[in-house]
Amino acid sequence: MRHGKKFNHLGRQTAHRKSMLANMACSLIEHKRINTTVAKAKALKQFVEPMITKSKTDTTHNRRIVMARLRQTDAVTELFRDVAQKIGDRPGGYTRIIKLGNRLGDNADMAMIELVDYNEIYNAGKAPKKTTRRSRRGGSKATTTPPVETKASNEEE
Repeated sequence: MRHGKKFNHLGRQTAHRKSMLANMACSLIEHKRINTTVAKAKALKQFVEPMITKSKTDTTHNRRIVMARLRQTDAVTELFRDVAQKIGDRPGGYTRIIKLGNRLGDNADMAMIELVDYNEIYNAGKAPKKTTRRSRRGGSKATTTPPVETKASNEEE
């Protein structure tokens, strides 16, 4: 019985699943987006987002925790150096899953998983966040403009 077992086993043994997710996470950190099946993308999202959160605070302890799960020094270095700088102010939701349709060979549901802050297409239309806050009760004062003369008033004179 599967009482309380909430994660997807993906039809693999534990060691194979952990290795596969670690390799997929390293590829995601290196390339910023990868194509995979929807089930693997959802499992990868649960695997990689806590590590991205840990990369926000660069301590030796956090690096060792992430290194134990990723097992690749280059990926850990890039995660703590580049990715952490880009997502520093984001409170969560570092990845996005976009469904792509079905794979030709076996009709599997395919998806693209990507790091949110590295997509220039979605982020291009957004203006930078304003830092100042203004009160509504102080409101802007309406300025009156001088009346504009029309032809009718000029002809009467």
